Order: sequence, then C-alpha cells, then structure tokens
Amino acid sequence: MEFRTKSGVVRVNVATLDDLLKQVAARLRGGEGFALATLNLDHLVKMAASAEFCWAYQAQDMIVADGNPIVWLSRLANRPIELIPGSELVVPLARLAAEEGVGVALVGSTRDALDLSAKGLKKMVPSLSVVAQIAPPFGFDPTREEADQILQELASSGAQLCFLALGAPKQEVFAARGREAAPTVGFACVGAGLDFIAGSQVRAPKWVRKLALEWLWRMLSSPIRLGPRYLRCIGILPGLFFEALRMRRWR
Repeated sequence: MEFRTKSGVVRVNVATLDDLLKQVAARLRGGEGFALATLNLDHLVKMAASAEFCWAYQAQDMIVADGNPIVWLSRLANRPIELIPGSELVVPLARLAAEEGVGVALVGSTRDALDLSAKGLKKMVPSLSVVAQIAPPFGFDPTREEADQILQELASSGAQLCFLALGAPKQEVFAARGREAAPTVGFACVGAGLDFIAGSQVRAPKWVRKLALEWLWRMLSSPIRLGPRYLRCIGILPGLFFEALRMRRWR
C-alpha cells in the first residue's frame, strides 16, 4: 500500500504481524540488521514538510500500519493491511529475540524508564538478554556526533535487536543511519512502547482501542499539545481518501 507525500512515496510493505515476525526471525538468524517503522497519519503530515523524514522512511526495510486510518485506507484501496501498533510490538519482538538467543538494546526515554522497561520485559520474557540501555540526553539530535557514538556503542554491545523509543522523526532517522553504521543490528521504532511497559506513560484502555478511539483518548488527556496535531491529520484525510479510491479503480 503506497502513500504519496510532497516529499516522496512511502510504502507499507509488511501486511500482517505474522509476516513481520517471520521476516525479523530470518534477519536475526542470518545476523542481518534491519530498520522497522510504524506508519501513521502524523508521520505522513511530518513527511510532507520534511524531505529528511521521508528519506528516513524510504530507508526502512519494513514498514507496518500503526493507526486505524492507515488500515481503513488500505481496505478502501483493496490492498488490506493489518493494524500493528509500534507499542504492541515490543513484547512479541522481545520473545522472538529470546527464542533466537540474541541480545537486545533499549534506546530512548530516560534511565529510570529504561530500567523499569528492562525489568518489565524480563518479567514477561525471563530468558531475554538486555545487553544495553542508553538514554540519550535532552535535545538529542540523531544526525550529529552523539548519535554516531551511540551507534558505535550498539555495534560493540552484541545487541542484534534495538528498541528505539525516541519519538518521530528522531527514531526513524536514527534507524536509517544505523543501517549503515551498525549493519548487524535490527532497529525497531516503538515510540512510547517502552514507557508503557515501564508505567511512565499510560495507554488508553482496551475498550477504547477496540472502538478505534485511542486518538481521542490521547487528545483529551493533552488537548493543547495533541489537538493541533490531530487537526492536521484530519486535514490530509480527504486527499488520502481520493488517492485510495484511485488505487482501487486501477487495481
């Protein structure tokens, strides 16, 4: 499923969680790194204004749908894909890493949150090996020397899977750079996924998620910060809707 922005085209190229886990498992077994991103409307808005962010997405090996509007648009285009939120990928990928016997790194958030995340993951996946925990300083820039130092640390840590909780677009840019600087590491962009496990952020209740209203729950919890963001997301929906219809007709 393709999505066009002013800066370029981005393609969701993994349709289901089962396919994603198979691809990640194959990469881990082969000692081959990867970059994994989770696409939502906010990312498309950001890409329209940032060629660098669009480039970072185009450099990802795997892109899944993180957001119901992306899934609904794929169905409208007759190219159905499955909802795979980044926050729900942490535990399945951690289990996979443990099964394959590879080390995991946690990057982002704060030191305290990473400690709690590591403990939470070890509780859920006892055989998991967390070999590195790195909390970049405030104002971290994924394009500067400090990012290079973290990538060198990751490359020498023995980690083959790295959870990135830096937020967009930092985590996607960092992952794209990591594909060259640390080619044996798989970078998974999980947003607030580690904070949810740590308990430093609270996710919407399951019933809210089942009704596809998590965005509203989040907006009401922080209207000043998130209100404008969701308005911008709503603003691009008509164009995406007609593009999906065009794709359906030409399938």
